[in-house]
Amino acid sequence: MIKITKENFHPGQICASGQCFRMDPVGEKRYALIASGYYLEIEEVGDQSFLFSCTREEFEKFWRGYFDMDGDYSACIRAIDPRDSYLMDAARFGSGIRILRQDLWEMIVSFIVSQQNNIRRIKKILELLSQRYGTKMTDLQGKEYYAFPKPEELAQADEDALRACNLGYRSRYIKNTVNSVLSGEADLEKIKGMCYQEARKELMKLSGVGEKVADCICLFALHHLEAFPVDTHIKKVLKKNYPQGFPFEKYKGSEGILQQYIFYYDLQHSEI
Repeated sequence: MIKITKENFHPGQICASGQCFRMDPVGEKRYALIASGYYLEIEEVGDQSFLFSCTREEFEKFWRGYFDMDGDYSACIRAIDPRDSYLMDAARFGSGIRILRQDLWEMIVSFIVSQQNNIRRIKKILELLSQRYGTKMTDLQGKEYYAFPKPEELAQADEDALRACNLGYRSRYIKNTVNSVLSGEADLEKIKGMCYQEARKELMKLSGVGEKVADCICLFALHHLEAFPVDTHIKKVLKKNYPQGFPFEKYKGSEGILQQYIFYYDLQHSEI
């Protein structure tokens, strides 16, 4: 267990931001997360102070990068045009959100699953896939959990088995994508080294991956911060608050961070 003090970091906001589907509240001000075979619990213990259930070595090796702890999110917020009251409000409201550096394969499957779906249902589907096809793991405290299934593990499931995990029409997309990766038609390692536009184009060759899904993968797995996924929430906000178009030219290199502030702000206020 280690203590981390960090501004512009709030696990609750990250958990509800729609970018990570295997992170859940497990108590008051406590959150559990499974990522890349690791299990972590984070507890809020004070103003900008958190307990991480891992060693310092594990934090430095994996979690620091995963949570983009070295990113300067306060600079992004300071750069917002003060005349843009909507964006200022959204950034203040979600100022604890950071863009996670997540596993590319997991994000491909997760955002194919996300189509025409809600966050609660996506979480259940991904957990079911992990329990049925992922590797069973145990953390240092004896906590058992399941890693997200690798392509070769998910290849064990035929389309009917995937449908039994409540994937519906997305079963075909997942099966085709597994085959593309295992055949070498889609090279994930090459995609990791591509610029945003190249990666986006390559991802859109995968079954069931359109512009919005490709942008989500680019942002939440490849950390291309210029990606700005547009779903129904974002479309509604842009139409209402930016009828002349969002001022992308002002925010080069931080568009994806602003997208998360807008998405989270709209989602939370829609639920109130």
